[in-house]
Amino acid sequence: MKVILIKDVKGMGRAHTEIDVADGYALNYLIPKKFAIAATGIASKEAETRRKQSVDQNALENALLAENIASLAEARIVIRMKANEKGHLYDAVSTPEIRAAAKEQAHIDLPEDAIKLEKPIKELGTFTIPVSAGDIFGAFTVIVEAE
Repeated sequence: MKVILIKDVKGMGRAHTEIDVADGYALNYLIPKKFAIAATGIASKEAETRRKQSVDQNALENALLAENIASLAEARIVIRMKANEKGHLYDAVSTPEIRAAAKEQAHIDLPEDAIKLEKPIKELGTFTIPVSAGDIFGAFTVIVEAE
């Protein structure tokens, strides 16, 4: 039976693609769980249109993300945290704090999984934070200062 996937299904395919599956699998699992619909002429045309829109939307989002990462490379993000006299922070700086500071200071909203911080920052200083999303790579500087 030919069905059109509504959502990405692991091991089956991506959303808006037409696949051929066993009748029982389609009727008893994919269609009732709203993972797929039966492939009719109208549904196939609609799926093709949505697939093209999805590809266009992904290309636009990737271009915007690449632009944001490139502009962030020139930015210097300053984060102020409480520290002791030796320069050790009382609370570590991790991905959510860096993301919030980048959004506030550089007006750039990055996906949380784009920031590739190996371990939380636990001391004062200047750090280079790698950023990657898909095949787009970059880095920016974070300065951690005492309050």
